[in-house]
Amino acid sequence: MATSNDIKNGTVLRIDGQLWSILEFQHVKPGKGGAFVRTKMKNVLSGKVVDKTFNAGAKIETANVDRRDYQYLYMDGEDFVFMDTDTYDQIPVQPGTVGDAKNYMLEGMSVMIAQNEGTPLYIELPSSVVLEITYTEPGLQGDRSTGGTKPATLETGAEIQVPLFLEQGTKVKVDTRDGSYLGRVND
Repeated sequence: MATSNDIKNGTVLRIDGQLWSILEFQHVKPGKGGAFVRTKMKNVLSGKVVDKTFNAGAKIETANVDRRDYQYLYMDGEDFVFMDTDTYDQIPVQPGTVGDAKNYMLEGMSVMIAQNEGTPLYIELPSSVVLEITYTEPGLQGDRSTGGTKPATLETGAEIQVPLFLEQGTKVKVDTRDGSYLGRVND
């Protein structure tokens, strides 16, 4: 059993049967009264962010989260199938756990899966990926990179905004955190 003094960024706590990841923490020692720890926590499964205060030295339950490298293999019905790159074990992961990561995952891509007691909690993608544009309206003569943007559909089915001059078949670098266009990739 740990105490609130052991809280650090990234620590995962088990509170009322749910897992919460610490985003920010601050030890506060006011001039009057007891010290406490102010935290900002994110629910690992739902993504909900809340503020919570712990008294200094209060008992807390930490959860063991195992983060390992996996390779995305294929879809099996609704589930996404991943393979552990060390043991070659395959695990199915439900669409709710994968979330928006599905918009940027291609078969064969390496990802990080965080698990608690064998249950996948969430998936971490690389910060950027290279994907091909499968459909976008053709650019017009005179379109420049400083102009506006237009929607483009990627090979994963996700839609992002790209500069007007980009055409179908172009490979682009995409930020997986917010889906923004980072640049064109030349092979």
